[in-house]
Amino acid sequence: MNDLAHQRTTIRSYEDRYLRFLTKAGFAFRSGIGGVIPNGWTTIEQAEWMASVAAISEDDLLLDIGAGRGWPGSLIAKETGARLVSVDVPLEALRQGAEDLCKKLGPRVLQVCGDGRILPIGDAHFSAVCQADVLC
Repeated sequence: MNDLAHQRTTIRSYEDRYLRFLTKAGFAFRSGIGGVIPNGWTTIEQAEWMASVAAISEDDLLLDIGAGRGWPGSLIAKETGARLVSVDVPLEALRQGAEDLCKKLGPRVLQVCGDGRILPIGDAHFSAVCQADVLC
């Protein structure tokens, strides 16, 4: 598969999987779960638990590997005040989450299109790391 075909397949896959939450029925569903647009199987309660045990604050940097559109890293960063680096390979996933992340976190978020396994960053750079549904 060439790069353009792969890109189109990836975009279509993300749209099929996640844009259904932007429909009228999807809005009703989101309202019932706190307004988030799910991009994984992590529940709000699980993300809130992660935030409560992360022991991070506004002085810290949180790395969300395989972030997709930013869930659950955005909730953890919002609840703790930490800055967020949101990393994933599919550019389309990052693109779809950009507006929401900026609304929630403003300048405290940086999105990076890259592979979390090979980031060019030294040890002890981040205070905490989260991932959801990446290692499944």
